[in-house]
Amino acid sequence: MAVMFRGTDAALPDFELDDKIIVERVLGGECELYRLLVERHQRQVNALGMSFLRNKDDAADFSQDVFFKAFHSLEQFEGAARFSTWLYRIAYNTALNKVSRRKEYMSLAENYEGESSTLTPEEESVKEAVRQAVRQAVSELPEKYRLCIDLFFFYDRSYEEIEAITGDPVGTIKSHVFRAKKILREKLQDLQGGC
Repeated sequence: MAVMFRGTDAALPDFELDDKIIVERVLGGECELYRLLVERHQRQVNALGMSFLRNKDDAADFSQDVFFKAFHSLEQFEGAARFSTWLYRIAYNTALNKVSRRKEYMSLAENYEGESSTLTPEEESVKEAVRQAVRQAVSELPEKYRLCIDLFFFYDRSYEEIEAITGDPVGTIKSHVFRAKKILREKLQDLQGGC
């Protein structure tokens, strides 16, 4: 379905509309376009919910709550940061309000299964052993490191975006990512040396 820009004759398919343009148009009365923002960001918001809540039904409710809050706060989106950064800040704060911060956050690496492939049983066994080692190493990281690692590597967020989401200064975030990578490298080298 093509959507026309106001004041122009140019039509773009829905999937080519920029998030900021969609926000402007939703605020201008085209509320049905909000579904595009939900469709674009639902998977990652749901994944963040799973990281904290560890239950598909709770994560689905969490996602709905986040998008409801974002819709009703849309006028507060200033456009200085990416819409996704603003949305993930809402999601992060919502998650923190839903669970106790102690030991509740579970990294995406702990749940990551990867894509299935046509590996031999031996290759699949080795792959599963590596996957388990990474899960174990990540699960042993302090929560603040796990969260920064997830946002940086799995959600592909910049340090500045992580700052906007968590409220931690960029220097602290860089330090957390650096220390987490160092700890992971040491743990995984220890495992490799033991085999």
